[in-house]
Amino acid sequence: MIMINKLKQLVIYIFLSVWLLITGYPLVFLVQNSFKIRMEFFRNPVWSLPEKFTWQNYIEVMKSGFYIYFINSIIVCFISVAIIIIVSALASYAISRIDFKFNKIVYILFLAGMMIPIHSTLIPIYKITLSMGLYDKLSALIGPYVAFSLPISVFILTGFINDIPYELEEAAIIDGASRFRIFRDIILPLVKPAIATVAIYNLTLLWNQFAYALVLTSSPSKRILTLGLFEFQGQHGINIPLTLTALFLSVLPLILLYVFLQEHIIKGMTAGALKG
Repeated sequence: MIMINKLKQLVIYIFLSVWLLITGYPLVFLVQNSFKIRMEFFRNPVWSLPEKFTWQNYIEVMKSGFYIYFINSIIVCFISVAIIIIVSALASYAISRIDFKFNKIVYILFLAGMMIPIHSTLIPIYKITLSMGLYDKLSALIGPYVAFSLPISVFILTGFINDIPYELEEAAIIDGASRFRIFRDIILPLVKPAIATVAIYNLTLLWNQFAYALVLTSSPSKRILTLGLFEFQGQHGINIPLTLTALFLSVLPLILLYVFLQEHIIKGMTAGALKG
């Protein structure tokens, strides 16, 4: 029995090692080739280490104004995620705990929003943005980002709040606590794993959003990372190490996000699995 268990563990370790190699090597490929000059990339095997590590590609990427795309993406994504968390948490609490006439209808409408293809709304949103005078502004992206992230966020948070025993709130009501205080002091602390899941999921999704930025912005100073990366690749496609450097810098914030918030990510995913 002991030998069988050790054999199972060995098989699992081998499988995980192979999986790590498959999923991790693309990132290693980006990093090692970002330190090569263009001619070295074509002269040597692509998997070889740089002959001489140089920061020239990183300097050129930043000189090209690539940092502007980072700043724009950070502004749009973090403001959008903050609004999503606040609105979805309040809406989920109302749907789950407040018994009003159109409670189920409101929840069904939120769920229906999950079935709307994003690309089918580009023309209407473009016309609305023009009529509101928001075209080619970063604020034009926040509205669509929030609107199309709310359905899944409300769905996740409502499921978590439904599993919280109502007796906790009854005790607070007896003590004279208001709805807002119950929401702030009881509900929010208990749904922190769900909020972390919603925040990270939406931040990753919005960070990689492309369609709305392409339709609703045109100026180079208003481009977000994905659109700027697309334009950058078109201008420097022949300089592959430079393009790979830009790609690595574009995914670096998400990697750092996971490194520093991996505990919250795992807790959120585990809690969601248990409640599911």
